[in-house]
Order: sequence, then C-alpha cells, then structure tokens
Amino acid sequence: QVQLVESGGGLVQAGGSLRLSCAASGRTFSIYAVGWFRQAPGKEREFVAVISWGDSSTVYADSVKSRITISRNNAENTVYLQMNSLNPEDTAVYYCAAALTIPTIGLQSEYRYWGQGTQVTVSS
Repeated sequence: QVQLVESGGGLVQAGGSLRLSCAASGRTFSIYAVGWFRQAPGKEREFVAVISWGDSSTVYADSVKSRITISRNNAENTVYLQMNSLNPEDTAVYYCAAALTIPTIGLQSEYRYWGQGTQVTVSS
C-alpha cells in the first residue's frame, strides 16, 4: 500500500503562485511515477504532469507546461507542483497519484493510489 497526502492548496489572486506538495508513505519503493491531475467544477479530471520516481524524468500537459514545474525530494518522499502565473481557469481540486508501472501518460486508470485532493482557487 502507498498513501498519498496533498497539501499547499488555497486561495490566490490571478498572477500569483502556489506550490503543492504530495507526501508519499508506505511501500514507496514500489512507486514508478507520481502524477498530478486536476478536476475543475463541472469538468472531467485531467492530467497535469508526471515525474518518474527513479530518474526524475517529467512530462507535462501542453496547457500548463510553460507555467508549472513538477519536482521531487527523494529524502522526504515528496513530489512538488510549482504553479506560476495562475489564472481563474486553474481553479480545481488537485490530486496526486502513484503508478507502480510505466503509466500511459495521462491515463488515470493506470495510477493505483490517489490522494484526497487539495483545493486551489484563483480569484480574478
């Protein structure tokens, strides 16, 4: 089992920044990759970014790649999502999820463990 806990969400003005954290515990040695997804009100959950647990290779959704950076701290078993130049369209619940094998980028069914989510609200 792997447990994931997100934190760092909140209310921010347009143009501002937030850094989300995803703390992993349990059988973290079994993690292949950790991804971030988001679900805006009334919309489907969508892929944001993913990072390999082993070599820190990253993939981003085209819609966010210029404003968002995913990174990890191995010593703390934590993955971060730095979000800059936020706009109201970024308002969503942000989830981190762990895949145990190479995931098809963005395919949510291939991520075995999910956190409870953290709310990000961007005001105009």
